[in-house]
Amino acid sequence: MMRYTVVEEMRETLNIIEDGLATFCQHIEAATLLAARVFTLPPIVKGEELTPTPQIKVEQHIGRQARQRALQHFSHLYLQQQSEQQSTRSATRLPGVICLRVSAPMQQTLMTLSTSINQAKHRFQQLIAVDSGLPATARFPFVHQHFPGLLTLNAYRMLNVYPSLDSVNFGWANKHVIKRYSQQDVIEMLEKSLKAGRARAPWSREEWAEKVQEELELIKQLPSDCRLKIKRPVKVQPIARLWQSNQQKQTQVACPNPLILTCLEGEAIPELGSLQNYDEENITHRHKPDARSATLIIPRLWLWKED
Repeated sequence: MMRYTVVEEMRETLNIIEDGLATFCQHIEAATLLAARVFTLPPIVKGEELTPTPQIKVEQHIGRQARQRALQHFSHLYLQQQSEQQSTRSATRLPGVICLRVSAPMQQTLMTLSTSINQAKHRFQQLIAVDSGLPATARFPFVHQHFPGLLTLNAYRMLNVYPSLDSVNFGWANKHVIKRYSQQDVIEMLEKSLKAGRARAPWSREEWAEKVQEELELIKQLPSDCRLKIKRPVKVQPIARLWQSNQQKQTQVACPNPLILTCLEGEAIPELGSLQNYDEENITHRHKPDARSATLIIPRLWLWKED
């Protein structure tokens, strides 16, 4: 059961996020800009959230224009700030990096501010996902009932502020979510779907029930010790590779937001790379382990049977 204060706590936490972001953006605007690059990606259109994206065209912006886009992106929390054709269920991503010349106190201020904003973002996510007590399917309508037009993915997304680095390069990460199941697990999942009695477009309720019933029969015919897994591709993600030569260390981070690099007086400007267009055909895997061969048995669930 949801405690009655959850919505009030969400409102207070969102206010903390918005006020923090406004201050954060003011500081970034006031600092000396050394270099900036951001990469705009094509917006995801309503209804096409799950459509595969074998190619992504990237547009680069540099300097003051890049900083301006970064500031807009950090503050972009509501649907009303974007075109009506754009999806509300996919967050907008703006990979990139903003390098600022700062004093030591200003570096500390930006670090402290980003930490407190990120804590509030984490708290907001917890209020929706845990404290509301709602199942995943009910969270979207619940949030929009109380906060019309709020883009929760944008509200959750963390800020990244770093001290000076030697270089920042960009690339793409291609991954799968893999979860293993027993035959019984899948039978229970499909039976639950049948009991829910819902329809799924373009099928009627009866047609959909028939389809799920067929899937159920198919699973029941498999040997009880068969190895099943859901292997679902995750949308390709822009990433940043951060290099620190004094530690001889490269760190790879997801990069849906521009990174903020703070350089003290006397520190060199980091080398900044570019994000190339994504093309599934030309992706090179540095290390691709040999996967067990498997057969796709229920395509809509990405359910595979290992051979």
